[in-house]
Amino acid sequence: METKHSSSMEDYLESILLLREGKEAVRVSQMSKALRVKMPSVTSALKKLSEQGLVKHKRYGRVQLTPDGEKIAEDIFRRHEALRRFLTKILNVDPEIAADDACKMEHSISPVTQEKLAKFVEVVLNRPEDNLSG
Repeated sequence: METKHSSSMEDYLESILLLREGKEAVRVSQMSKALRVKMPSVTSALKKLSEQGLVKHKRYGRVQLTPDGEKIAEDIFRRHEALRRFLTKILNVDPEIAADDACKMEHSISPVTQEKLAKFVEVVLNRPEDNLSG
């Protein structure tokens, strides 16, 4: 479970989480379109993730996260959201640029830094309005 996954593999896990929209599974074609990669690339990645016990996928079938895959995907998503919120809400970066940058940054930020950044964002965004004009 402590295995370091490549940025690409993390993107695949996160895409499953985001694409399923309350459903249990997603199609390979959905992932291909969302990640802007060819379907054989998705299938190859899913084979690796399946071998690691992170997804369940049978040829021509839908893709599901395993409990371990779910945990990793949710962690990736939390890192992404903390970074995106920091960039958009605190640094006032354009939302499209922030989303793209957050995706790149989420793969390299340490858990310690990510946790501190998330806490910082929450403190800054949740302070009373009258304190903002200090």
